[in-house]
Amino acid sequence: MRFIAPALALALTTALTPIMAAPALAADSIFPKPLAEESLPSVAKLPAIWPQSWVTIHDFHFNAIVDGRIAVVDTADPVQPLKGLVRAAQFANLLVSKERSELYTAETFYTRLTQGERTDAITIWDMASLKPKGEIVLPGGKRQQSVTYPHLFQFTNGGKWALVANFTPAQSVTVVDLAARKVLGEIDLPGCSQIYPTGERGFTSLCADGSLFSVALDANGAAAASKSVPKVQDIDNQALFSTPAMVGTTAWFVSFHGMIQGFDLSGTVAKPLPGTFSVGTADGGAPEWRPGGWQVINADASGKLYVLMSPFGKEGSHKDGGTEVWVVDPAKKARTLRIALKGQTLAIAVTKETTPHLVAAQAGGAIDIFDATTGAFIRSLGATVAANPILIQVP
Repeated sequence: MRFIAPALALALTTALTPIMAAPALAADSIFPKPLAEESLPSVAKLPAIWPQSWVTIHDFHFNAIVDGRIAVVDTADPVQPLKGLVRAAQFANLLVSKERSELYTAETFYTRLTQGERTDAITIWDMASLKPKGEIVLPGGKRQQSVTYPHLFQFTNGGKWALVANFTPAQSVTVVDLAARKVLGEIDLPGCSQIYPTGERGFTSLCADGSLFSVALDANGAAAASKSVPKVQDIDNQALFSTPAMVGTTAWFVSFHGMIQGFDLSGTVAKPLPGTFSVGTADGGAPEWRPGGWQVINADASGKLYVLMSPFGKEGSHKDGGTEVWVVDPAKKARTLRIALKGQTLAIAVTKETTPHLVAAQAGGAIDIFDATTGAFIRSLGATVAANPILIQVP
């Protein structure tokens, strides 16, 4: 038989007395009202036309590359910036068509997740629901799989066609009719890489010997004409980052040492613009400022350039990230503003809002937002939208 101390017995009796003595209390005063029933599935839709504060952030997801994804992010929302996710499997690439309200991911799949039969495909997603609505299978199992560059998958022909980079390691470009959902053909591209839409219907690539190679396509997607332009970059001394800032049909590239060079892509053959200028060692002496990161140059709607810079420039530092963004006016060939960042940053982009915002992805995953016109820090979205934000695209 268990013994209960008198003091404890008194305490238990006292504690139980109010409940035992008031059996008539209303149930509502004890238990909260049940929540309203929710119909399932319950999935919100995004607006058909995304606000200009929205960007897509490629989460490469290094710990599980087969499970990469695209985060749709509202940079103006401090409470719930993540609006949705789109699958981007196995070194995927993304294109956004606002005209057709569609997203396109060029992806690779295996029947046994990481092995088995390989399938390359372009998946077509609805921009409002973020649901898949179709796919185009790419032949040959040759789509280039590498850490994400935006110029491995690009539009041409007014956005009606897509161009997909291949690497086996032979290099080529597959031409895809997005409207008809079919592959049109393949263009060999020996010794050249990346895809920069050129003219009405064509593209340009940069080549290992320092030249560029422009291809004009006919109405069937075949090569109608091509031309090489030699010595457009100094590979040994001023190698260019392969992702430019686009201002209309002008592509602004920056070199590992901070030299800025423009190319006119409006015609069938790309043309280097006369005159280059440097932002790298503009101040001279130590420290040696150089561009660094994965996505190091971007542009706003007015044509100003934004370059991600690091004071720790040295041989091989071009992927290390940066701590400042330097704003450059290419017409004046001069820096107009320096923006101090909140940490080591790997990628930057600028929205097309009336008052543009600089979006900066830190190496640790945090997304920071700045006023691009003044450099003032606005907010951090934290590391809440992507594990490895490596590329920011402005639809």
